[in-house]
Amino acid sequence: MKIVVLGANSFSGQDFVDLLLDDPEHEVIGISRSPERPELFLRYKARQDLSRYRYVRLDLNRDMPALLGLLDAERPAAIVNFAAQSEVAPSWEYPEQWFQTNCVALASLVNHLRRREYLHRYLHISSPEVYGTCVGRVTEAAPPNPSTPYAASKAAADLLLAAYARQFGFPLLTVRATNVYGARQQLFKIIPRSIIRVKLERRIELHGGGRAVKSYIHIRDVSRGELMVLEQGRLGQIYHLSPDRGIAVREVVHAICERLGRHFEEATTIVDERPGQDAAYVIDSGRARDELGWKPEIDLDEGLGDVISWVEKNWNEIVRYPLAYQHAP
Repeated sequence: MKIVVLGANSFSGQDFVDLLLDDPEHEVIGISRSPERPELFLRYKARQDLSRYRYVRLDLNRDMPALLGLLDAERPAAIVNFAAQSEVAPSWEYPEQWFQTNCVALASLVNHLRRREYLHRYLHISSPEVYGTCVGRVTEAAPPNPSTPYAASKAAADLLLAAYARQFGFPLLTVRATNVYGARQQLFKIIPRSIIRVKLERRIELHGGGRAVKSYIHIRDVSRGELMVLEQGRLGQIYHLSPDRGIAVREVVHAICERLGRHFEEATTIVDERPGQDAAYVIDSGRARDELGWKPEIDLDEGLGDVISWVEKNWNEIVRYPLAYQHAP
């Protein structure tokens, strides 16, 4: 099957590409707006044979005609869309950019694709942030209640796609996964950033004391779930991918400090909470577990070890990269 992965240069996109290439029947085209990243951040680059993979640099906002032309020429049976402006804090500063990428460009894409008979499955990567703070048993039927411009743009995108699915039978599938982590993640994310700062003997900033509860799930567990949804999911349905329980950010950082032999109190400092920070992301993934037989296989202890090993193995290269988020419109 020919599959196009939009946002293939992202942390989640690159791991999904790697998983797809395990199947010799898949031909994969990866598309992102930036130059293809180095092997340090791309798991599939370690493969001996990449003859079934092609990377194309196209920007959804600037190159839409070229992108649509490529899709019509290649006629993929499936498209998986990771492409989005996805950071929360800067979305308060540039909300129009988040809506441009996550909604306006998406509207052009879906309106074109809904007329194309070659497309049989379209997997949209959404976010549980559309729900706002998740308390109790949050299922796929929960209404959107976004707390940030980023979350609002993702909620708007989800509603737009759902309208096309209802009106035109667009072959939509949607995944909302919780806090994804693993080796090759962007270095400004809390887990790799904490590891690096501990090794550099610099303090880790804990927003709001790190009391927000997250649901950390390893990237490979998420990629497996996304592939199950793509291949077996019911069209029109939303699927959650989440671990069995949530954990406070400070507990995760504490575990990292323990592994690296540094006292938590000496390694951290408390700073103000970020605007719109939701208190908890704990969602119910019963649909994916019951319908598809999916469940997480990599626990947090093993996953943290995976990230630490990646950082230590690639330390001389990693320290050359900035730890702060670098915004690109």
